[in-house]
Amino acid sequence: MNVETLAFIRQYGGEDVKKLALMAGKFPQVDMPYALQQIAGWQTARKKLPAWAAVEGMVYPPHISMEQCSSERTARYKMAVIRRLVYGHPSVFADFTGGFGVDFSYLARCFDRAVYVEQQEHLCRTARHNFRLLGLEHAEVVHGDAAEQLHQASRFSVVFLDPARRNGHGGKTFAIADCTPDVAAMRPELTAKAEWVMLKLSPMLDWHKAMADLGGETVREVHIVSAGNECKELLMVLSERHHEPLHIFCANDDSVFAYDAQETVPPQPCAERIETGMSLYEPNASIMKAGCFEMLSKRLGVKAIAPNSHLFVSPHFIGHFPGRKFRISAISSMNRHELKEKLGGVSQANVAVRNFPMDVVDLRKRLKLKDGGSQFVFATTASNGRHVLLLCEKR
Repeated sequence: MNVETLAFIRQYGGEDVKKLALMAGKFPQVDMPYALQQIAGWQTARKKLPAWAAVEGMVYPPHISMEQCSSERTARYKMAVIRRLVYGHPSVFADFTGGFGVDFSYLARCFDRAVYVEQQEHLCRTARHNFRLLGLEHAEVVHGDAAEQLHQASRFSVVFLDPARRNGHGGKTFAIADCTPDVAAMRPELTAKAEWVMLKLSPMLDWHKAMADLGGETVREVHIVSAGNECKELLMVLSERHHEPLHIFCANDDSVFAYDAQETVPPQPCAERIETGMSLYEPNASIMKAGCFEMLSKRLGVKAIAPNSHLFVSPHFIGHFPGRKFRISAISSMNRHELKEKLGGVSQANVAVRNFPMDVVDLRKRLKLKDGGSQFVFATTASNGRHVLLLCEKR
């Protein structure tokens, strides 16, 4: 890369990329497409991969690879899982869908030998460059097809795959069989050659269906990983050599709610009454996706407002509840006079509906509420079938 292009990237790294594109004519010596790609990539990395963004000279791939790569937070989570699995036995690791190399760069640090495989040659070149800057001297970069490289391989401690979730036309796909490579078809060979296999799948998938598609008898752990209360990844950990009961991990930022999938929990009683001053809880996105509401109720001593509300209450505050926490300051029915009495002084609030016969837009119009502010209105149905509005403040 010429000196002018590198100087342009350094000087304008924090500027608006769209505006920079209009300046191309003023910098004829600059490889503008490359410079804009690097600037856009670095700006994305500042938020998504701050440790990478802090390293001078890193090379960033086209937008789609930056969009699809793991964040630093989710990569570190996977590293913690792998360290636990291979504790005391670090040997050989392979990532057969290397991509931009974010996950590889973290997981490789757990092993004596690490092999990165990627079928796109430009990503291999980028990986070799970046891995050197990151101090991954033991990283082996292989340009090749995942299935072919697996056939030629011998044995690994851990194999990681993140199949591409786009079809030949660039459209998004979610089903395991529609992704590339088809990890369900590769599963027998993967589990035969690796002590542990970790698969990163679409967060849109139903984890029960994904587990069945992979051959449920080999799935040992399911990790539903969220960040900022947004579900980001579904991780499946497989093994033929370890036969522990299936464990489910619901992770959101620094909170992890884990349970044994074989543990049976009888139906938990719903709240007989809802009162002002009670604490209201909304489970995080990972809990919601797992659907482990009975387990949550039993373990934390909270009670569901109703079977399908997915909102919980308790008379005492539970600070470690895995989700958002509120204090109920007023309770109202949809009766016009009661609404005026209980919510009459509220002009702005965040509105959410759970198991309620109106959507957010219609309810907001009915209540004449502006969006936002520090107060929250949850519209739901109590266990006695009564429609209620719960005015809350965040705790």
